[in-house]
Amino acid sequence: MEQNLNLYRIFYEVAKCRNLSAAAKKLYISQPAVSKSISRLEENLGAVLFCRTSRGVSLTPEGELLCRHVEEALTALQSGEESLRAAQGQDIRRLSIGVSTTLCKYVLLPLLKTFIPQNPNIKITISCRPTFETIAALQNASIDIGLVGIPDTAPNGAPVSPASAVGHTVTYLPLKSIADIFVATDAYLAPFLTARTDGMPEHRSTKEDAVFREATFIMLDRNNISRKHTDGFLSRHGIGLSHVIEVNNMDLSMDFARAGLGIACVISDFVKEDIKNGTLRELPLNHRIPKRQIGFAYPSTLPISSAMDTFIGYCRSML
Repeated sequence: MEQNLNLYRIFYEVAKCRNLSAAAKKLYISQPAVSKSISRLEENLGAVLFCRTSRGVSLTPEGELLCRHVEEALTALQSGEESLRAAQGQDIRRLSIGVSTTLCKYVLLPLLKTFIPQNPNIKITISCRPTFETIAALQNASIDIGLVGIPDTAPNGAPVSPASAVGHTVTYLPLKSIADIFVATDAYLAPFLTARTDGMPEHRSTKEDAVFREATFIMLDRNNISRKHTDGFLSRHGIGLSHVIEVNNMDLSMDFARAGLGIACVISDFVKEDIKNGTLRELPLNHRIPKRQIGFAYPSTLPISSAMDTFIGYCRSML
């Protein structure tokens, strides 16, 4: 394809001029060179592109078909060059960010609300994908930086280092710790709660065996890193869930819980208002799910662009 690009340019000029000599003059090459290039292209494609006449040349049906596509391609290339020159003239820098839908809404969006007005010349592209896919994209350098969550412990309870979670070729910048909790409506939790012996009805404990055996749990799909973190906690405590509805994002989990359809496992920061206004209540358990970190990760083996350097500096200032 690359070898043919110059041949296509010559072909297009001949198609527009309908004359080899006129095309040669516009291209600043000799007529024999033009003729030889057309013959070579025809040989490569196995098709006759021009009919030769005493008055010049005209396109064959195959030539007409090719000409339409070549015109589109050359126009696109010209447009790309013009866009690049315009971007360079305006000092536009680019930054691609990978992030899960949930972290994008609740963590990245608030950061960008202040970052973008302060840095209008940085054009940001956001790719919403699960954390494991974001880490893979970082490792193959298809995105610049990713906002990811990593567990503090492995399924067996052993500590997890950022390097082992995101890979040794990736630098990790911790942003904050988060806690996963189980929540549901008061009405849904009522059958599984019992008043404490001190007679204070606002303090209630959970019939844990019953809740895990009988309640419906709203969980993220098994490929999600939040689900793996929670499953590890449940496994270490010998807890199995009997009834599970799987969803593909945490917003749906919260919506299902608000609708009274079950107990959702969610990040506590994202349901603060629901708990404050009484829409949802945290399920009290004998053991809490260990906290985990979220932060920005970026390849450590590649040079940092000026756009990413600006963004990382901004994130550090917010810590």
